[in-house]
Order: sequence, then structure tokens, then C-alpha cells
Amino acid sequence: MDRRALVARLLKDRGDLMVVTGLGSATYDVVACGDHPLNFYIWSGLGCTPSVGLGLALARPDRRVAVVTGDGDVLMALGSLATIGVKQPENLAIVCLDNGHYSATGMQPSATSAGIDLAQAAAGCRLRVEAVSDLSRADELRTLLHAGRGPIFIHARVDADDQKRILPSRDGVAIKHRFLQAAGTRA
Repeated sequence: MDRRALVARLLKDRGDLMVVTGLGSATYDVVACGDHPLNFYIWSGLGCTPSVGLGLALARPDRRVAVVTGDGDVLMALGSLATIGVKQPENLAIVCLDNGHYSATGMQPSATSAGIDLAQAAAGCRLRVEAVSDLSRADELRTLLHAGRGPIFIHARVDADDQKRILPSRDGVAIKHRFLQAAGTRA
């Protein structure tokens, strides 16, 4: 499945959805849908994206939070899935774009290419899992992302391709301040 097409469908008419993106392809795919003040791009720290999303969901239970990240980030964050399972934030959804590779560093195979199943790991951590490998369920998943009771883990098997990198600002301080202002929170 084309990951960029899936992300575009999931973020269509996103409203005030807060989106946290993981290192690399997930950020490029979200920015390809249009840069947005409620996008929080994580440029480093492989493995921290689910935790950042959890913290945001707990701090702002009145808002929907979506984490869009890849298999490499989730593999580094398996302990975060357990914490999310314990906390059960109803407003959190994680979209894992699993291409079986570490795209940002040269397409080395990740553990999912050797059979590690992130959907089973998320289910074992008490997240609601929705697995998808084609675009036929994109509209249903979009509804879950925007309004479903979480925590939700959308495990999307995507093509291992190298799409054009579309880069947002890499100024972390500016991204933080813009995000906080758009979210209605003071720095």
C-alpha cells in the first residue's frame, strides 16, 4: 500500500487533530498533506514518538491526538506501548507505517521484516488494533483516528519505497512554539 496515499486519506479534513510525527518518512508523508501548526515533528529521538503522543493525550484529554510513525520508531518504543495500555488514553491513536525497513537511514531491514508482529505487541498491551494492507478501509480508519475510542493502534503494512522527501522546518524551538500556540497552550 502507498503510505503517502494512506496518510493523505487519514488526515483529510483534519480539523483540530494534533499530530505527532516520527523521524523520517512519517514526517515527510504528513508534510506532503500540508504543513500545519498542529503538527509536531520529532527530528531525532528514535523511539520517543509514542511517548510524546501519550504525554500530549494525557495533558489534553479534550483533544484528539494522532501519532504517525514508522515500524523502526515503534520497535524502539515497545515499552511505551505497555504504558499506553496501562493509561488507556481514549483520545490517542497511533498509526504505524510498517514497511519492514529503517527508511531514514538507508533501508536496512527492521525486525518486522523478520516476522516481528507489532500488531500483536500492541494488542498484548491492550491497545485496540486495526490492521490494514490496502486503502479499502482508509475512510473507516480515518473515522477511528478522528473519533474512535482509544487507545488505537493502526498497523499499516506499506510499500518499502523511497518517496520524495518533503521537509518542514527543522527549527525545533519554532515548531514547539507554533504548536503550543495553535493548541491554545502557553510555552
